[in-house]
Amino acid sequence: MTQTWNPTAPGVLRLPSGRLVRGRGLRHALPAGQLPQFGVYLLGKQPPTADWETRWLRWPDFRLPADRDQARDMLREAWERAAAERVEIACAGGRGRTGTALACLAVLDGVPAGEAVAYVRAHYDRHAVETPWQRRYAERFTDAART
Repeated sequence: MTQTWNPTAPGVLRLPSGRLVRGRGLRHALPAGQLPQFGVYLLGKQPPTADWETRWLRWPDFRLPADRDQARDMLREAWERAAAERVEIACAGGRGRTGTALACLAVLDGVPAGEAVAYVRAHYDRHAVETPWQRRYAERFTDAART
């Protein structure tokens, strides 16, 4: 049975395929309502434990993932699992790293790489993807996603 997010819940991004993914900032309180079933946490240090399955991707604030291959694999897993599960992508503030990762998920979902940042800014947070190198990472993710 499909158990995805309520599409009107805070931070939920609807991808063109209909997949729903929640982005959030970990320094903010956990939103009321549904809990994630799977989370990918983009932080410079290991995140606190959670009551759901998680993956940690070492990704320092305002930078890019420490391991690009690991990032590609984790983001692909998150995108695949979002078809039937409540997937959460989060960093400390919920904008830069989270927005970049959501833009990469949009690329995996079929949004042209050059339009992915604009898509996330229009449908998730207008301040998402904070640095020029994060924008370039998302715009070049198409090549990184090919294996």
